[in-house]
Amino acid sequence: MEMEKILLLPLIFQVFLCAIPTIHAAPGNSKLFREYIGAEGNNVKFSDVPINSDVKFHFILSFAIDYATSVSPTNGNFNVYWDKQNLGPSAVASIKALKPNVKVAMSLGGDTLGGKFVHFAPKSINSWVSNAVASLTRISKEYDLDGIDIDYEHFSSDPDTFAECIGQLLAHLKQNKIVSFTSIAPYEGDSVQPYYLTLWKKYGHLIDYVNFQFYAYDKGTTVSQFMKFFEDQSSNYRDGKVLMTPRRLVSALKNNHRTF
Repeated sequence: MEMEKILLLPLIFQVFLCAIPTIHAAPGNSKLFREYIGAEGNNVKFSDVPINSDVKFHFILSFAIDYATSVSPTNGNFNVYWDKQNLGPSAVASIKALKPNVKVAMSLGGDTLGGKFVHFAPKSINSWVSNAVASLTRISKEYDLDGIDIDYEHFSSDPDTFAECIGQLLAHLKQNKIVSFTSIAPYEGDSVQPYYLTLWKKYGHLIDYVNFQFYAYDKGTTVSQFMKFFEDQSSNYRDGKVLMTPRRLVSALKNNHRTF
């Protein structure tokens, strides 16, 4: 099984990077650091994040959402909800020119918008895919993005519909070279995991990374339990590059842990 262990930390812990070694990937793979950035308009800039030139570095803009307002889903017509003032197209171009090892992606969905859950709510597979391809292609070209991350956590559809919508979207974006890499961000839970496992079963060959949200496990998780969880999810997403988030560090974030 090909597995890549990667350090995936929220921005608040960047100050500790000098003391925390980057986790090495499996033999033959490069090191990779991924950072979600831009939610809640918290004025964080790319330049605020220390970037190690010896690793592949992915910024993931959070989030693009197919909602017009916090209560109005738009059936695949995505809008930008990250901090456009500090993380606009010119900022993306600047950081990529300054740091050749940096790539920038966008994440779809997220947990909440305006205090309400963001639901995956397609009217039909064909209409959602058509709208998503058009709107996300526009955003990707405007921002010169390299990748896409799927982070829906609430669903108003069945797992098969989710898998077909997302799978067909990823296929189009990759085949037409709109993006060069893709990832998903599942976590353990009966309301979430079945959707991503169905997607993986049907379209896993299109997914480059699994950003599994290990920090969603209980605070009291021991090292041995954590390693068992990692092995379990590596088995669930067999042959995938399952990314590891050190549980003890992220648990300290409390309400800042990517529940936007």
